[in-house]
Amino acid sequence: MEQAEIGQLMQEFDAEVRRRFPDAPIDRVEILQYGEDPEIEPGQLLGRIYLQPPESTAEGDARKEERGRRLEEFHHAHRAAIRELRRELDKLPASAILEFTVVGEAAEGEHRGPRLRLAGKPGGLGPGAEGGQLTPVMARLGQEDLETLDTLITAGIASSRAEAVRWALARIRERPAYEQLRAHTREIEELKAQF
Repeated sequence: MEQAEIGQLMQEFDAEVRRRFPDAPIDRVEILQYGEDPEIEPGQLLGRIYLQPPESTAEGDARKEERGRRLEEFHHAHRAAIRELRRELDKLPASAILEFTVVGEAAEGEHRGPRLRLAGKPGGLGPGAEGGQLTPVMARLGQEDLETLDTLITAGIASSRAEAVRWALARIRERPAYEQLRAHTREIEELKAQF
């Protein structure tokens, strides 16, 4: 999206958040797009809402726990408004993630945490899923792997990183060497069973 479009969307999002959560301890909001956060996929937006941290003199883990309680209390008090805002984001032409987090410092390599993330409307299962049951899998990928998945999305082969991974796995299963590998694996399992 162009910077002007993001700016306009940011103003509308900020106004909508403040309208839906008038008495909440909102510090600020932001809209991020692909390239501004590694968890955002091409064609996706992230609407992040920062809550003010609770006033405290605690430090370290105790401080993080207090921030976690602040997020839990906010979620409990505003559950219906959060669902309504999530539905509003589903009306956008781009897929959008809604994230709530509490302002605070994070050590290098850590998530800001705590955070509450609500993904947008689910896309189709994509090629290779055949309407079957899908199992969520967490994977940490390096920059080169992310760029590979994002290239598949940009080329139109997949609509999300999850779909790009499923596509790549389907290509591996099509190779003759994969069937040989499976046969050897079955042989190893049979030998193990004999012990």
